[in-house]
Amino acid sequence: MTAFIFGLGHSSLEFIRLHGASYGPLAGTVRGPHKAARIAADGLVAPMLFGPDMRDDAIAPALAEARYVLVSIPPGETGDPVLKAFGREIAVAPRLERIVYLSTIGVYGDHAGAWIDETTTPRPTARRSQLRLDAEKAWRDCADARGCALDILRLAGIYGPGRNQLASLAAGTAKRLIKPGQVFNRIHVTDIAHAIHACFIGGKPGAIYNVTDDEPAPPQDVVTFAAGLLGIPPPPEQDFATAELTSMARSFYGENKRVSNARLKRDLALALTFPTYREGLRALLAEGEGRAPAG
Repeated sequence: MTAFIFGLGHSSLEFIRLHGASYGPLAGTVRGPHKAARIAADGLVAPMLFGPDMRDDAIAPALAEARYVLVSIPPGETGDPVLKAFGREIAVAPRLERIVYLSTIGVYGDHAGAWIDETTTPRPTARRSQLRLDAEKAWRDCADARGCALDILRLAGIYGPGRNQLASLAAGTAKRLIKPGQVFNRIHVTDIAHAIHACFIGGKPGAIYNVTDDEPAPPQDVVTFAAGLLGIPPPPEQDFATAELTSMARSFYGENKRVSNARLKRDLALALTFPTYREGLRALLAEGEGRAPAG
């Protein structure tokens, strides 16, 4: 089961770490030689350079051998960079059976805290989410033209090793912002990896899945819980309306929804390893997250 991965980032590397042994030779792209060298040293996947001004000549032959393609590179203002560079090669890849595209629940926009699922019509409010929705359509057209299955995974806010409230508390960057009624879904990177693998080995062809946890929760509750695990007081509450935030951070609070993962669990028979932030943060604490290094 040969797979090619566009974008060897947080989620795709976790997929390789947990499930790479189930596949044949793995190859994927990175944007810089230093990251390529680090990944090559691990020996789990062959890294190839791909970016706005570079394109490894080995990518096209690797695509010709791939049965599965994972795409975790975001679109830009001019469209999807992978399709622009390799759309033709993907369209004629002789062995290709399935594509998994990593998108975002941001495509749904704001729903004033209501529950939604994959049948909800997307209505993105942020430009970045509209670009994602456009990219989903472009990949759907590509897969239809090729005659292969496409699964779209709409991811919630990702957390995991090095990217979590325990780490931000230890770094002194955690904030406890209060916006009444605001909730967010999250997903541990390990559960994203399992969802990718589940799509490749089965499931309904051509489906959309929300990859989220079971419990959308107020962000301040997550910070408070993490502080309790570390045995430290949580940071002081801040009123969202008056807090100093980047425009990007503030924009996330402009969308409020509770996103169902029922289809993910039903159609892929996927049991989340970390169904809520509590299980996820406890496991990260046990792995040493948020602790000062010895000495």
